[in-house]
Amino acid sequence: MMGLTIGLFVQNMANPRMGLSAHLEGIMNGLFLMLVGVVWHKFSLSPKWLTTSYWLLIYSTFANVLAVLIAAITGAGKMMPLEGGQEGGAGLETTINFLLISLSLALLFACTVLTLGYYRFMHQKLHEMTCTTH
Repeated sequence: MMGLTIGLFVQNMANPRMGLSAHLEGIMNGLFLMLVGVVWHKFSLSPKWLTTSYWLLIYSTFANVLAVLIAAITGAGKMMPLEGGQEGGAGLETTINFLLISLSLALLFACTVLTLGYYRFMHQKLHEMTCTTH
């Protein structure tokens, strides 16, 4: 919903190209969260790791959209030169950089944990299959 709403205002942003990126980030992150939700039951992890992964995914997807949206509205975003980000004020750049770096680390960690949880799930299923055939 957020990504679609951002799309309505792309032409009004200081950096429309970055606005388009924010729009697409919102849509892709929403699809990513839905996909993870579809396979959530296949992660063989403790409740603690599932909860941690859940909140890291939520944080990283919203921080991603927020960082790019701030850059689009203000024209800042030196860390994103391909979208035409220009150097903004120190506070803006610090905020955008913090969001971009922290979301990357959060998403990498969550995806690693979930991949290991999926591997454990598949290993357990394979073990169950081999035990029932003998």
